[in-house]
Order: sequence, then C-alpha cells, then structure tokens
Amino acid sequence: MAAIPPPVFHVPPPLPLGWTEHKGPNGQPYYFNAQTQESTYVRPLPAFPVIPQAAVPAPKKAKKEKPAVKTPVPGTEWLRVITNEGNTFYTHTGRKQSVWTVPEEIKEAVEQLEREEALQKAKAVEEAARRAEEEQAREVERIQNEVRGMVKKRKVDEAVPVDEIVVSKKAKVDGEGAEDEDMSGDDEDDEDDEESEEEEWQKEAAAQLAKEAEEEQVRQEEERKRQEEEARKLKEAEKQKGAPQLNMPARVDLSLDEAKALFKTLLREKNINPLHPWDTSLPLFVSDPRYVLLPSVSVRRETFDDYCRERARELRESKVKVEKETADPRQDFERFLKETVKSTRTSWTEWRRQWKKDRRFYGWGRDDREREKRFRDYLKELGEQKRAAAQKAEKDFFALLKESGLAKPDAAWKEIKKHLVSDPRYDAVGSSSLREELFATYLKAGASGDAAGSSSLGNAAEQLSGKTHAEDAAEREREKKERKERAVRERENKVRAERSKVEAEIDRSKLGLAKEEGELEFRTMLTDAIRDPQVTWETVLPQLQTDPRFVNSPLPPNFQVHLFHAHINSLRVKHLENLHALFASHAPELNTAFTALPVASLLSSPPASKLGLGVDQLEHEYDKWQRERWTTARAAFDQMLGENSFVEFWGRLGKMGGKGVSVSIKNEDLGDDEEEEQVDMKALAKSVDLNEMIKVLKNDRRYLVFNHIPEQREQWLRDYLSQLSAPTLSVHVPEK
Repeated sequence: MAAIPPPVFHVPPPLPLGWTEHKGPNGQPYYFNAQTQESTYVRPLPAFPVIPQAAVPAPKKAKKEKPAVKTPVPGTEWLRVITNEGNTFYTHTGRKQSVWTVPEEIKEAVEQLEREEALQKAKAVEEAARRAEEEQAREVERIQNEVRGMVKKRKVDEAVPVDEIVVSKKAKVDGEGAEDEDMSGDDEDDEDDEESEEEEWQKEAAAQLAKEAEEEQVRQEEERKRQEEEARKLKEAEKQKGAPQLNMPARVDLSLDEAKALFKTLLREKNINPLHPWDTSLPLFVSDPRYVLLPSVSVRRETFDDYCRERARELRESKVKVEKETADPRQDFERFLKETVKSTRTSWTEWRRQWKKDRRFYGWGRDDREREKRFRDYLKELGEQKRAAAQKAEKDFFALLKESGLAKPDAAWKEIKKHLVSDPRYDAVGSSSLREELFATYLKAGASGDAAGSSSLGNAAEQLSGKTHAEDAAEREREKKERKERAVRERENKVRAERSKVEAEIDRSKLGLAKEEGELEFRTMLTDAIRDPQVTWETVLPQLQTDPRFVNSPLPPNFQVHLFHAHINSLRVKHLENLHALFASHAPELNTAFTALPVASLLSSPPASKLGLGVDQLEHEYDKWQRERWTTARAAFDQMLGENSFVEFWGRLGKMGGKGVSVSIKNEDLGDDEEEEQVDMKALAKSVDLNEMIKVLKNDRRYLVFNHIPEQREQWLRDYLSQLSAPTLSVHVPEK
C-alpha cells in the first residue's frame, strides 16, 4: 500500500540529488538512486531540518497544551475538543475515553456539525461584507457632506470686501455713468471666473471621491476574497483531519536500530518532556515523517519509553553535576548543623544515625572522625552562644527591675511581675523560677543603682548563672542515667515477652503434634475394628472401649464421634462405587430400565448386601445413578460441540450479514496465482447444512450415547448453532 502523506504537507518535499521517482507494476511509487543503486518505498528527504516549520508549529516550552474549545456532537455523548495548540481530539463523557481520530459511530454527526459550522462561517463572512459596504456608503456620504460644507465656507470667504462695495456705491451716487458701466462689467466677469473655478474645484473633489470609493471597493473585494480563501482552507483542513494517517510501507530499507535512532532524534529535536506520558506528547510529533519509520505503535511506544528513561537520566546527572560544581560542601555542612542541631544535649550517635543518608552529611569530610570533631566544636560554640544570651537576658532583666522602680524590699514578686509581663526583657528569661531568683538577688543586692550595687548585681548574676549551669549539668547527668535505666528495663521486658512467646509456640507445637499422632492412631483403630457401614456409635462403643488405643487417646469425645462418622461415610462411598460399577456393566445405554437388570443377582452382590439394600432401595439408588449419568453425558455433549472447530466455524459464518458477507474472497488471497475467481462465502456457508455437521460428529462417543433420542439431540445442535454470533472481520482484510 502506497504511503499517504500527512495532511499538513500540501506539496511533498523535493527529492535529494541522484534520486528519481518510478511506478511499480501495481502503481505503487518507489524511489531509485542511480549512484548508490538503492531503492526504497519511503520518499527520501533532503534533510530533516529543512522540513517547513510553518506547517508544524514548534510548541512553546512555557505554554502547556490545554483544551480551548469544547463542542458537543449533536445526538451523542461525544465532545469535540480543540486545544490551544490547534490540535483536535474527541472524548466520550460517559466512558472517559479520548481519541485523536473521528470514531466511526459519530462520523456522520461530526460531518453534519462541520457543515453547519461552515454555513455559519459563510454567513458571518457575508454579514461582515454587508456591514463593510454599509460602512463604506456612510463614509462616502460623510465625505460628500464635508465637501459641501467646505464649498459653502469657500464662497463665504471669497465674497467682495465691504469697503469696495461702499466705494462703488459712492461712484454711482456721484453720477458718473461711464465708470458705473465699467464697474458692472468687471463685476460680471469676476463672478463668471469665480463660478468656473468653483465648478473645476467641485469636479476635482468629485473625481477624488470617486477614486477613493473605487479604491475602497477594490480593498473590500480583496478582503472578501481573502476571507473566502481562509474559509475554504479551513474546510479542507477539517476534512483532512478525518483522513487516515501515514501508513508504513510493506518494505523498508532502514534497519530497526536506525529507525529507532531517527525516532529518538525526532523526540530530542521536539524537546519532548520525559515526564509526560505518550498520549500527552503524541500531538507534538505525530505529523513528522520520521514518526512512521518504525513499523508499529508498540515499537514506537517502546522507543518512546527508552527515550524517556535516557533523557530523565541525562537531566538528573546534569542537575547533580551542576549542584556539585556550584555547591560548597563545607558551607552546606555548616548550614546543615545550624538547621538540625538546636540543643547542646544532642549526641553524635543519635544525630549521625538520623542523618547519615543525607547528602549534606556525607558530602563533606574525609570520614566520620572529622565530621564528629566539627560536630563537637559546634556544640561548644552553641553552648557559648546560649550562655552569652542567658547572661545578656539576666542583665537586661536587672535593668528592667531598676527602670520600673517597683522592686522594693517589702514588694512581693507576684504583684511586681504583673507590671513587667508586657516587656520583651521579661520574656527573654525563659524560666519563671529563674525570674523569681533574679528578683530575690536584686533585692538582696539593693536597688539603689550605685556602683557598688551594680557590681554586686553583676557578681550575683554571674554566681546565679554559674549555679544555673551547674544545675543544668546535674540535670543532664540525671536524665542520662534515667535514660539508660529506662532502656535496660525496656530491653528486659522485650526479652521476657519474646521468651514467653517462644515457650507458648513450643507448647502449641507439642500439643499439635500429640493431637496429630492421636488422630492418626484413632483412624488406624477404626480401620481395624469397623468394616460394616451399617453400625452405629452406640453399638460399637463397648467393643472400642476394650482397645488400649481408644482408652489412651488424647482426642476429645466429640472429635472421636466425628472421626467415626467420617469412617462410616468412607465405607458407604466405597461400596456405592462398587455397586455403580455393577450398574454400568449391566446397563451400558442411558435408556436401560431397572426392570431390564438382573435384580436378584444385584441384590445378592457384596456391595448391596453390605449396604443392606432391598429392591426399592436398589431401584432408588439406580435411578439416582442414572440421573447423575445423564447430567454428565449432557455436559460432555455440550463440551464436544464447543471443541469442534468445524461446527463453530460454519455456524458462525452462516450468521454473517451486511458488508462482511458481500465481500468476496479472491483466489489470489488464497494463494492461487493462475486465476482470479471469487468465492462467495455466504453461498458456501448455506451449502454446509446440519447433515454435514452430523457427519463430522457421528464418530464421537459423546454423540453416540444419545442414539436413542435423535430428534432431541438434533434440537440441541440447532440450539447451539442459534446461540453462536457472527465473527468479526479481520483488520488485515482490505476494504474496497
């Protein structure tokens, strides 16, 4: 099948130098290079970068493709969606399914929708042209009105001056007739000249207006033609969207590895994001000729996944490389210490166990020894910072007490702190007990504010700070000791719980083993002592009590009764199987009646005598066995019909209707090259009737077992054929 160019290329690109196009025997075009003696069905391209980029607009990196216009398809649950990149796809609101091509079930509805939209666009173009003509008429009328106003204004501006009119009147009053006649003649000549100039000016204005109107009309005509051309191109593009995509020729000279390399080059040129899925990225490169170099969609998706993995790995490696080049490991480690270590009580072991997998932790230092040294130095620095901050807070607190003037020897701390709580220097001292001690120290040292008092306050603050640090150290030791004791207690409890669990498991295993051995021994005793399926537990119990295996059994009584009934049932099943074997030997057919059996011989047989069956009971058991036998044979008959491919093929072929039946098969498709006769599959299916199928089935034992009811057996076959459905047409059969 000849390759069909994608709809975006209206004219195929020129062939490279040395390539020529030829037609094969069946009309299929192929290309030949006289220099290299190569031939191919794929049209060679000069170079991929010269593909006209106007036909395939490059996607904007910063702009994500999103649905822009959603149009419901009338009479269906489908929506036609046009994205902001100009791509069109169809989505089903109920099934949540989206496709890039027009589905067959809505093809006619979509064509009707496109025709209606084309009519609306044509009407819009006509309406725009009509409005443009009206606007042009109004503009011409406006210009004419302006010209008339300008003419009137020019007449007024070119009127005879007032002083000249007065002079002429004076000359007429003086009675100089000759001069009066001369003046009247001159006035008439001036008026004629003015009228001729006015007419010439009006002619020039009218010619200019006519020229402008003609230019405007030409412009309107060009605009209308341009709009019609755009509408026509839009219709052609809409029609071409439903056209089949570019198919891969039957023979390609490129190897699979070369085609994959070109496809990956295409993805790299389009800068496809490796984190986007296949469906999202497909519209960005589906129109490129390199898309069809791979033979199937599955190979393209596999190559696309390989590209995504390679591209993601490259981006990740480049990002790590940039981070390594720009980052300073020592500064990162310092910032990491400041972010994670907030207390001087943090131990190196706990901190290392928590953050040892962090890149900022292992990115600096030759080994853990160097990192631990820096960690402990940082703890000392952090302690100094906190100690300096605590001393500053204490000094600020003393200054606050001095400024307030409320700290007097007879003052109570509970009353004083109510006036100081709003000051930030009050909150700077974190402990309420420490604030009270500082207040007592301030009262002892005196609130006079002299130099001696200040020095005593400083010494007291230092002593108190030293006392506080000593108490903190003691508190840390006490907490460390408690932590160790608590860990030991938790470990002891855990070991004790694990030990009790293991002991319970051992006891449970011993009990289960003893129970299993006791059950096996009890079953052996029942097999040795009980062989009659008609005995009961009450009748056999005295006999069992004389057996040591029964007396010493660890099993509970109810479980012993359960094992006894299970043993009796197994004996009955065994004798019933032997009786059914006798039935099968005397009744090989399904329609054998009970009266046709040797009843006396069956009653005297060991299975019947062991089970204690009479004539009625034996007949009941025979009827039950016949029903089970009938059900099994019927199921085997249905299985035989399902396994027979001859019955299924011709039964389904007889159900075909419509286009699939009317399409004939040529002998050329069947492998016969001499003649091109056509075989009508519908007529051939009608020729295969029920008798042909019976001839195929009559040698099967599952079919012969129902020889006594041939009409019902034939009806079963007809029912099976009526339930078959017509086969679906193969996608590889070409449609004409």
